[in-house]
Amino acid sequence: MTSRSKTQYVCSECGDSTPKWQGQCPACAAWNTLSGISVPTAAKGARAAPMAVPSRPEMLGGAGTDDTPRLSTGSSEFDRVLGGGLVAGSVTLIGGDPGIGKSTLLLQSAAALAGSVSVIYATGEESVRQVGLRARRLGLGQAPLALMADTGVESIIGAAQSAAARVLVVDSIQTMASNEVEASAGSVTQLRESAARFVAFAKRSGTAVVLIGHVTKEGVIAGPRVLEHLVDAVLYFESDAGSRFRVVRAIKNRFGAANEIGVFAMDEQGLREVKNPSAIFLSRHDTPVPGSVVTVTREGTRPMLIEVQALVDDSRAQVPRRVAVGVDGNRLSLLLAVLHRHGGVALGGHDVFINIVGGVRVEETAADLALLVTAVSSLESRALPQDLVVFGELGLAGEIRPVPFGEERLREAQKHGFTRAIVPRANAPRKPIEGLHVTAVTRLDEALAAAR
Repeated sequence: MTSRSKTQYVCSECGDSTPKWQGQCPACAAWNTLSGISVPTAAKGARAAPMAVPSRPEMLGGAGTDDTPRLSTGSSEFDRVLGGGLVAGSVTLIGGDPGIGKSTLLLQSAAALAGSVSVIYATGEESVRQVGLRARRLGLGQAPLALMADTGVESIIGAAQSAAARVLVVDSIQTMASNEVEASAGSVTQLRESAARFVAFAKRSGTAVVLIGHVTKEGVIAGPRVLEHLVDAVLYFESDAGSRFRVVRAIKNRFGAANEIGVFAMDEQGLREVKNPSAIFLSRHDTPVPGSVVTVTREGTRPMLIEVQALVDDSRAQVPRRVAVGVDGNRLSLLLAVLHRHGGVALGGHDVFINIVGGVRVEETAADLALLVTAVSSLESRALPQDLVVFGELGLAGEIRPVPFGEERLREAQKHGFTRAIVPRANAPRKPIEGLHVTAVTRLDEALAAAR
C-alpha cells in the first residue's frame, strides 16, 4: 500500500499547526501566517510500524557528566559567540544577508576543525570545484576537509555516518530536501522536515551540525519560526552596507550567553577576527569636538567602548526631526522629554540626530546618560573631554539608575586610557581604580553639571 498525505497548516511565527486554514493563528494570534504543508499518512490497511523500545529515564545526578571538551573552531571570536566552541550533538543555525560571509566563516572554521576531527562540508549551492577554488583563495587548499555537493538529506546523513564525522556543515538548509517528503526544496514542509532530520541525527550520533540559513528582506531566517525552536543556537551576521566589519550575534544559545557577539573584519584572506573591538568603534579626534562622548555597553559577557555622536540644530520644519541610528527612536524621544523636564534643556525647536559609531546597535539602557550628555554638548557647541566616559540608565523622574557590571565597565575604560567617568552612584567602585577619577551622580542635573 502506498502512503497518502494530508494537509496541515503551520504558522511561520510560532510553528503551531492546525488542520484547517484560518486567518489568525490560534496559538500566537498572528494574522496571515498559516501555510499549508503535506504530511504523509499511512494508507488504509497498512501495517503499523513496530513500537520502538522505550527509552529509560536517567537520574539527574548522572546526566550531563560527559567530560567531552568543546570543539574549537580555530577562531576565538567565533568560539566566544558559541559559548566556548561547538558542543557534541548540538545544532547551530547561522543566518545573514547574501554575501556577508556566512559560507566563508564556516569554511574557515571547518578547515581548522578538520586538522583534529573528521569534518564534512556539504553544499547545495555550489559544486565541489567552486568550494575548492574558494578554499584555495583563502589559503585553505591543503586542509583535510571532506567536501560533498548534494541536496539530499538522507545521502548527507549517510555520508556523515560512514565517515564518523564529528562536525557536519550544511550550506544551506533552504536547498536541502528529504526523499520522504513530497515537496520542493525550500518549501515550508521541506525546511521543517529537513531540519528535524538533521537535529535527530545530531542528537543520536553526537555530531555537531551547523546549518546556514537564508534570510528574508526583513532580516530574519526564511522559513517557519519552528526552525529556530528546533536548534540549540541561532546566530546572525550583522553589518552596515560598505563596512568591512562583520558582527556575529547569538540570538539564542542553549550552551552560552545570548546576545554575545564576535567581531570580524573582511579582507582578501577571508574573515579575520578582531580581538579588541573597542578600538574599531572609537574614533579618536585630533582635537575635542562637540557632540561626541564615549560610553561602555555590554554585549553578552563583553564590555565594549563605543562612541556616541549627536547633532542638534535649529529646526526649519514645523515638526522637528528625531533621527536615531543604532538606538531605539522611541527611547530617544522619551529621553529628550526627561531632559526638558528634569534637566532644564528644551529641544522642542531643534532637530536631533543620534548616531552610534561603527554600525553597532545598542539595545541596553546603559547608554541613556551618554545620549543626553552628548546632545547637550552639541546644543551648546561645547566639546567634552576626550578622556571622559559616561554610562547610566535614566528614569522618568530624572534619577540615574545603576546598570549591571558597572565596575567591569569602568576597568575596561581605564584599560583604554580613559581617566574620567560619570556613572550612577550605585556603580561607583568600592575601591578606587588607579588612574580613573569617578564622579558618581544620582540625578540628571548633577550629571549635566559634572560634564560641563
